[in-house]
Amino acid sequence: MVSPAMAQPGQKGASDTRALTGAQHHLTLITGDRVTVDDEGRPVKFEPAKGREHIPVQRMSSKGHTLVIPADARQLISSGKLDQRLFDVTELSKPESLRSQRGGLKLIVGYRGAAKAAKAQVRDAGGTEVGRSLRSLNAESVVTPTEDAPEIWEALTDSDDSRATTAAGIDRVWLDGVRQASLDRSVPQIGTPAAWKAGFTGKGVKIAVLDTGTDSTHADLKGQILASKNFSASKDTKDRVGHGTHVASIAAGTGAASKGKFKGVAPDAKLLSGKVLDDEGYGEDSGILAGMEWAVAQGADIVNLSLGGEDTPDVDPLEAAVNKLTAEKGVLFAIAAGNEGDGAGTVGSPGSADAALTVGAVDVKDKLAEFSSRGPRVGDGAVKPDVTAPGVDITAAIPGKSLIAQEVGQKPAGYSTISGTSMATPHVAGAAALLKQQNPGWKATELKGVLTASTKAGAYSPFQQGSGRISVDRALKQSVVAEPSSVSFGTQQWPHTDDKPVTRNVTYRNLGTSDITLDLSLTSTGPKGKPAPAGFFTLGANQVTVPAGGTADVTLTTDTRLGGTLDGAYSAYLVATGGGQTVRTAAAVDREVESYDLTVKHIDRAGKAASNAAITIYDLSGGAGGSFVNARVVNGTTKIRLPKGTYTVDSAIFNGSKFSQGVNTIAQPKVAVTKNTSLTFDARKAKLVNITVPDKKAKPKMFVAEYSVSTKANGFGSGWLLDEAKNFRTLHVGPQPTGVSVAQHWSASWTAGSKTQYSIATGGKVKKLATGYSRKFTAKQLAKVKVGMGAGAPKKKGTVTPWGFLPTNDSAWSFASGQNLPGTRTLYLSTADKVKWGLEFAQLGPVQNGFPTYDSAYSLGDEATYKAGKSYTKSVNTPVFGPLVNNDHGVVREDNWISAYVPLLADSKGNADLFQNYSSVKTVLYRNGKKIGQNDDPLTGNPFQVPSGAANYKLTSSVKRSAKISPLSTQVDVAWTFRSKKTGLAVLPVSTVRFSPAVGVDGRAKAGKTVSVPVKVTGAAAGKNLKSLTTYVSYNKGKTWKKVTVKKGKITVKNPAKGKGISFSANVTDKKGNKSSVKIYNAYLGK
Repeated sequence: MVSPAMAQPGQKGASDTRALTGAQHHLTLITGDRVTVDDEGRPVKFEPAKGREHIPVQRMSSKGHTLVIPADARQLISSGKLDQRLFDVTELSKPESLRSQRGGLKLIVGYRGAAKAAKAQVRDAGGTEVGRSLRSLNAESVVTPTEDAPEIWEALTDSDDSRATTAAGIDRVWLDGVRQASLDRSVPQIGTPAAWKAGFTGKGVKIAVLDTGTDSTHADLKGQILASKNFSASKDTKDRVGHGTHVASIAAGTGAASKGKFKGVAPDAKLLSGKVLDDEGYGEDSGILAGMEWAVAQGADIVNLSLGGEDTPDVDPLEAAVNKLTAEKGVLFAIAAGNEGDGAGTVGSPGSADAALTVGAVDVKDKLAEFSSRGPRVGDGAVKPDVTAPGVDITAAIPGKSLIAQEVGQKPAGYSTISGTSMATPHVAGAAALLKQQNPGWKATELKGVLTASTKAGAYSPFQQGSGRISVDRALKQSVVAEPSSVSFGTQQWPHTDDKPVTRNVTYRNLGTSDITLDLSLTSTGPKGKPAPAGFFTLGANQVTVPAGGTADVTLTTDTRLGGTLDGAYSAYLVATGGGQTVRTAAAVDREVESYDLTVKHIDRAGKAASNAAITIYDLSGGAGGSFVNARVVNGTTKIRLPKGTYTVDSAIFNGSKFSQGVNTIAQPKVAVTKNTSLTFDARKAKLVNITVPDKKAKPKMFVAEYSVSTKANGFGSGWLLDEAKNFRTLHVGPQPTGVSVAQHWSASWTAGSKTQYSIATGGKVKKLATGYSRKFTAKQLAKVKVGMGAGAPKKKGTVTPWGFLPTNDSAWSFASGQNLPGTRTLYLSTADKVKWGLEFAQLGPVQNGFPTYDSAYSLGDEATYKAGKSYTKSVNTPVFGPLVNNDHGVVREDNWISAYVPLLADSKGNADLFQNYSSVKTVLYRNGKKIGQNDDPLTGNPFQVPSGAANYKLTSSVKRSAKISPLSTQVDVAWTFRSKKTGLAVLPVSTVRFSPAVGVDGRAKAGKTVSVPVKVTGAAAGKNLKSLTTYVSYNKGKTWKKVTVKKGKITVKNPAKGKGISFSANVTDKKGNKSSVKIYNAYLGK
């Protein structure tokens, strides 16, 4: 694994099949249901938990994210009681999230009051364990084994089928999400030498660094760390990433290893090191929260958080804790703004918290860093970040063997130079420590106030830089601060002709011993960077005298009637000068763009206001469009304020509280919101969907209804998954949409006995959505595909899953049921609408957590079209199983990375294995005879970083699997030698040998019989490129090998004795001298 500072090279796809790759993952939702996602986080299979088969499930996609939400979670999400991230399968399938959730479902449960009964109920939910008590939130972190997810769902929600509220005593339920270090790709700049000269070095001040840990043995941090504690998933407090050490040394490093050259801002401050991010730079919310509470309990004056994640309009657990701990304990939290670039509204959480001193980054010339996140804050348009500090090319201490040191190097030894708001933030934390030393009685309010007031102005808006770049020498002389440190006027609703001026008080507090007279000036900026109209922001006075130890108020007023037709975010700087100092205060108001109220009334099939409904509103507009809102339905009605634009409105009205009573999906694909708009979605007008297949006795197993609406700028997709189409109705509302592309898709599966399955996928572009739908598929419209399935081990079951992809839909749900192996699965597949079918085989393992596991999985080739009325045959899971090297699979190099994408147990038909339950894997890379890398990746793309110069390489991999899974190919070894140097994306010259004996589907052949076995070289040495090929056989599992000669593409061998195995080995050299070898143990057995 690489650190967050690094990006892996572009990787060659392991398979063309969109449905599944070797990187598929099973995700267990909080409801207990299981979702299978592909390597891009797209759901491809849904398996309901026992007893939940009747619950409809919605899938919605936009902006690269897909949510899979069971209907009984919708109301809890829209009411803000349940964290929507719990159903964002794109986020949940990211490597850091998968790693975090290995031990089970990790949640943060907030309580109302003491909630003794609720806490007991949570603890009694199966094997649920309470991790941490988070007193600042009246919450607990809990871990629930995935098999007990249905029980925790019951414990957290009310007993009604619709789950409209949380259980008694439960306030909110969050995902225990994952944050990462805010690292992207100095000290004299902010005036620190003047502070040191004045005697302020941070002495007596405690700075808590909550990060990846710190290297207490580094010369710059020796004696600096008072206490360390681990809150991450790692085993100890050691910093293996290097990020925490770098951050800590910027704040309070002594510079000892560089003779003071790279001294931190507050070298005499002491550090508290809380390791809240693991050895790959990621950490869970609960660990960060516990670290914050620990730091406060340890007496921290300042807490540095150079970490973050995506912000939402809601207040998340970290934001809530920052605000509460600041208010109650007076601790200052300096937090990175994030590295999401120059887009508006990109400041991350928890830097988005009101109380946070949020830090952006500038370079040595005070130019705003490209990567530095910008405001306004999501949801209310408030000013964020608060300040900036140096964050580009910052040199600071680094552990020599850390990930960062290995990636970017050390210069000089013990130091690395990196960039990010992570580096800017400890400059501010250190500056706060100098102020705290000067003014021991100051708390967060005073520290934040002085640091924001005394900044150096930059040529940027408050949403880019806050009040400006911090200036320690000014701050130490500052005796006047402004409260609040920034002024937010919120949102002024459109239209603006009837707006009333809004006034806020700015209080100047004189912390000195002499009266100070301040001259006040105001500069303001409009949404496009030009000056705001005269009078848009005004002051109540141009001068104010602030008495010693006292305060004086001045009014700041915004009049949003001005501005003409230019709506959006307006900002201003109020600058007070006098007594040799300057006080800078940022202000902002959101002059709402042209917006209107959208009201949607939901009527159920009884003609009453729907008591159980869900609605999603999707913004199709360009620019800031592309977002969707799962709005709340109260007494059948939703009312929401929306900017003028084009929207899709999507609703589901359920027939009563029991979801099995039926679903009515209603949508208006295009709603032009150009005035206050009201819609009525009446379930009585919806009509039934009915799709049938020729076999009247076939039993329905899966039904999916989906549609998508897209423009050139944006697209939205929504669909419902049910066990059958019974009582499922649809309704199109509104006129035929123009200017958008609309597509609708239907898919379903039935079984006829244990060995036959019908699957259909149909649909495409439509002028309007269907109001009801009926289609009868005849036998002549279907293709018949018979799939023979092999099995080496007895009493095994397997599945064949068909995935139907339509030209207008790049994803698909699927259904499969198990049958005994070996055997034949007969599929009847639809052929209309240019559907392409991808087929996947899986050999099932034991049931765990209520769901089957997999021994192995295979793709049966690329997606294919089938002709109506035609029959096809395929086979899968038959020996010999061995490596597959062809145009789609091999070893590649890109720049300084070497990656292998080689299925090691492809079957006899060349079907690539997508997954294998290996018992052991060992992959090693050698360079000029020296081992330079090793991992447990079975050649599925985990890259090795290598030097750029030309060298001789050897790549080896050995995999083993249990005979209980299959007694065939129980071990496969490969080795390739080649010469390589830095290059663009290039295929490296590797080869393999395929052995193709005539054996049964059980992998057995008649014992003792002499047979010919075809042998084929594939890869770089194929055809005329072959220089030499030698082959060997073994009858004692590779203890001894006998050479056999290849004649006319075949070798002659004697089948092994009954129950025994034969092993094959081959060595290949191509005409350029590249060598390849393969050994396959127990390739097939005698019978």
